[in-house]
Amino acid sequence: MPERNIEFGKYGAHGLRGHEAVARQLDDLAGYLTTPVTARRGLQARLHYLTRTAHALAAARAAGLTVTDRTLRAWQAGARSPSKRNLERIERAYRTVRRQNVARYLTARLNREGRGTRVEIHPLNQSRVDRPRQRVVEFRSMNVRRWDRLVAAWAAGDDRELDEAWVDQVVDLGSQWGQYEYVTNIGFAA
Repeated sequence: MPERNIEFGKYGAHGLRGHEAVARQLDDLAGYLTTPVTARRGLQARLHYLTRTAHALAAARAAGLTVTDRTLRAWQAGARSPSKRNLERIERAYRTVRRQNVARYLTARLNREGRGTRVEIHPLNQSRVDRPRQRVVEFRSMNVRRWDRLVAAWAAGDDRELDEAWVDQVVDLGSQWGQYEYVTNIGFAA
């Protein structure tokens, strides 16, 4: 099995880690609110999402939204506005709770009762690498049948576990899996 890249980009290649591309795609599938939290409408939508049930409010508190109920009601009524720091906390809590809420659904959709989902892997960009040092890396696709560990790590926000789970999947590419540790994009749909 090839070792992991130690000095990635030394000769000019650029890309992002495979697990980061997977997390980005899962974030797209999660369907976050598009209106920014700084806009009144975006703030209200996030506060509604985080406070509509006792379970959602408990998850928001666990995710770092530690203001009092009185402050939350004042924000929702428009009597007060959250500080920049609290806006960041609201956004972070919203994304965390949203990930937890859609994780089970995404796992089921991506696993497709054992059939899995086709994943397209676009190789790293070598346009800045001198010709003699470029390696042959091509577009690949593979079918990932077990998404449970990937989605659970993404929902928990655990980058290390997501990286390990992704590497466990790409070793199915055979001896070339190390060439796809860094990529320009990974695409799949649920």
